[in-house]
Amino acid sequence: MKNSKNTQVYPVLEESRHERLDVFLVEQMAISRSQIQKMITLGQVTIDGKIPKKAGERLTSAKNVEVEALTEKSEANKKTDRKKMKLEILGESKDYIVVNKPAGILVHPTQAGETDTLANILVEKYPEIKQIGDSEVRPGIVHRLDKDASGVLVVARTAKSFASLKKQFQDRSVDKIYSVLVYGDVTRDHDIIDFEIDRGDDGRMVSRPKIDKMKLRNISKIQDGKEAVSEYWVEKRYKRFTLLKVKIHTGRTHQIRVHMFAIGHPVVGDRLYINKKLVKKSDQELKRLFLHAKHLEFTDLQGERVSFDKNIPVELKNYLKGLT
Repeated sequence: MKNSKNTQVYPVLEESRHERLDVFLVEQMAISRSQIQKMITLGQVTIDGKIPKKAGERLTSAKNVEVEALTEKSEANKKTDRKKMKLEILGESKDYIVVNKPAGILVHPTQAGETDTLANILVEKYPEIKQIGDSEVRPGIVHRLDKDASGVLVVARTAKSFASLKKQFQDRSVDKIYSVLVYGDVTRDHDIIDFEIDRGDDGRMVSRPKIDKMKLRNISKIQDGKEAVSEYWVEKRYKRFTLLKVKIHTGRTHQIRVHMFAIGHPVVGDRLYINKKLVKKSDQELKRLFLHAKHLEFTDLQGERVSFDKNIPVELKNYLKGLT
């Protein structure tokens, strides 16, 4: 990948020339297909200097795909916008910051050049984190929450803390618990979903129930993927919905959303993993995911286990009040 002042250039290799433009960029940029399509609509994407006719255009003879960052705001305006965004600090030490991420903002910028992100806000308040982490666009960031999700998130303030937290996430010794509202009646009070997760041809993550790969009749059904484990408990049942407490034992992209969709109970408010048959016109509108990280527990550099909790925000409480 080559990098000019405001443009990222992605060479199209031979093995990618059968792919759709949006799927290619999902793989290259590791952001959602809907974000990619929005960038294409805004004219940020060109193929060999030419504007594509559609997001699904094939890269048959393409050499390069260029993605231009949006730069219409001045730096002064960017800072003003960020100051308007209130950020709740749940915990703070010399080694880390724990925040309550609101729904509607990204954790860190993507190649689209977003500036109103959690990382940008934190850098202004805690400038020392700018040099912490694996990438300058992800200062101190060791884990993420989806843009339209909310809840508890830890950010490292020192290199030593970053390394420790990163290892804890890799070793699965961090406890992460979410409040999730899903469609339908989840019949089991408690269960574990261990379906592997992979990226599908359309750019979305996919997951299917496990099968016996040794049986000949299953050869065409085999799906490669990474191990993913989600555990849930039913907290309350409504007429057409179920409120769950979900603990994730791994941290795959969109894990809870994909696993719930795979068992036939998609997350309320999810526009990517959705079963339209479950949605009624009379349903309340929720302009976000009903997915909230309510508990996070890890070990600090002094060897002590620390935990942070945040109840669901008012918009989710109000949504529950409207259910029967």
